[in-house]
Amino acid sequence: MAKQKEDRRLRIKKRIRKKISGNESRPRLSVFRSNSAIYAQIIDDTKGITLASATSREIADRKSVNLELAGQVGKLIAQKAAEKGISAVTFDRNGYLYHGKVKSFADGAREGGLQF
Repeated sequence: MAKQKEDRRLRIKKRIRKKISGNESRPRLSVFRSNSAIYAQIIDDTKGITLASATSREIADRKSVNLELAGQVGKLIAQKAAEKGISAVTFDRNGYLYHGKVKSFADGAREGGLQF
């Protein structure tokens, strides 16, 4: 069952990445969710570089992520983006459903000032 879920997510991810990419004026905000942490990167795909990154491990050293912590990571990445002069991004949910931790992360990033 777990392999089928991962295959499904990767198929969705490929479909999404065909349509969106990040550039200098509007980089891509990619989110990755694991069982123990949530990670975010702001990526310029034209140059192939990561402009900013944040993780739940920077905020709290816990074994799992809840909705509140995911929102805090969203605010943290928005703060780091503002320091780099980034205000607008393209959101890449990386094949995950826009629900739960991913939605909480996105709401936190919007509260922090990112536009997408």
